Amino acid sequence: MPANPKHIHLIGIYGTAMASLAGMLKQRGFRVTGSDAAAYPPISTFLESLNIPLAQPFAESNLKPHPDLVVVGNAISRGNAELEHVLDERIPFCSLPQILHDEFLVGKEVLVVAGTHGKTTTTSMLAWIFETAGLRPSFLIGGIAENFGSSFGLGDGRYFILEGDEYDSAFFDKGPKFLHYFPDAVILTSVEFDHADIYKDLDAVETAFKRLVNLIPRRGRIIAFDTGESIERCLQRAFCPVERYGSANRATWQIANLKFGAERTSWSVLCEGKAWAEFEFPLAGEYNVWNATAAAALAADYGVPREVIGDALRSFQSVKRRLEVKGQVNGITIIDDFAHHPTAIEQTLQALRSRYPTSRLWAVLEPRSNTMRRNVLQEALARSLSLADEVIVANIFKSEAIPEAERLDLNRVIEEIQKRGRRARILADADAIVTEIAPELRSGDVVAILSNGGFGGIYEKLPKRLHG
Repeated sequence: MPANPKHIHLIGIYGTAMASLAGMLKQRGFRVTGSDAAAYPPISTFLESLNIPLAQPFAESNLKPHPDLVVVGNAISRGNAELEHVLDERIPFCSLPQILHDEFLVGKEVLVVAGTHGKTTTTSMLAWIFETAGLRPSFLIGGIAENFGSSFGLGDGRYFILEGDEYDSAFFDKGPKFLHYFPDAVILTSVEFDHADIYKDLDAVETAFKRLVNLIPRRGRIIAFDTGESIERCLQRAFCPVERYGSANRATWQIANLKFGAERTSWSVLCEGKAWAEFEFPLAGEYNVWNATAAAALAADYGVPREVIGDALRSFQSVKRRLEVKGQVNGITIIDDFAHHPTAIEQTLQALRSRYPTSRLWAVLEPRSNTMRRNVLQEALARSLSLADEVIVANIFKSEAIPEAERLDLNRVIEEIQKRGRRARILADADAIVTEIAPELRSGDVVAILSNGGFGGIYEKLPKRLHG
């Protein structure tokens, strides 16, 4: 490390990608600091383990003396005390995807996993397959991959595997992050309407993915899910070979013989209609089989033997906050899942039904994301939550930030769920939820807590209350 390493400060460091970037920069030899408004596990504990100095809350003093460069997180807007100081003082600044490309991606074979759903798990699987194959990949994942105990890794191999986010890059760059990555190959899992704060409609979302597809060189490759009109429209912009995965007969990589067990899931993969491999892993849910098959397909295209792929999948340990068992108390299983879109919620609850077929299933939702807090997907949300036996919805996170005409109508959601014969209610916050449902829970119940944030510490509070 140089005697006076370049100092880089990250505003909004508790974002999953920003935290990973912080670790990568530190590993590269930079002096790294960061700041944010609030912290919660697992990212907070992850950053603490890296010994990166963290400041709360945002303040001009966090930038004194001036760093050499400031990375501005995409959640940071004008009016933020640190951002205003950066602009006033003309401190050099950039976005996360810009520094990621310039410092880490140049000279690498870049493999990007993109799509509305499944990015984090699929990226983790692909990185683990390449690692198991001895290819020493670098990777960047929007979550803590349990096999690595980290959300990033800087290997000395030729491949960089990363999650391609369609969300915007920074306040000064409203284009999607993934357009900065210039991928050599892409897995495209799904294209649906999401991120209602930056995309007007599905057409706008599709335009972003069309631009990604159009970036891939002719020598590259796309592995795309075999279902969805939006995906098909996006693939029309491809100049490289496209291979599809899924259950349809036309799929290059066709899934068959899917079997769900109490602790394992197994399936077969046909390639071009011929038996190719038998896989199994400890994860639940059909969507995870789709994710694994996509990762297997791209790995095979890069020469990884199917036996190695099978070994990697058998030993795959999932990602933090993806169907993560947070505790088992008195026969009650508490699950933490990041799902915050109706499709993801549906897939999560279906996976739990397959893994715990005789259990009473609870869905406890915090409407927190910019899309979830709006009414644009309200009917789909009610349908997805109705897969649970008991539904609890917390008050909308910072509801005042959403115009009333656009805001999610919780009463309507509850009414629609009740029409489907399920018990549903609104409770104010984590404390109210724990107080009310703890006495109702009984042995055999499975509680799925669904949020993309800290949810008032409910993941710790509920097990503690059940322990008594």
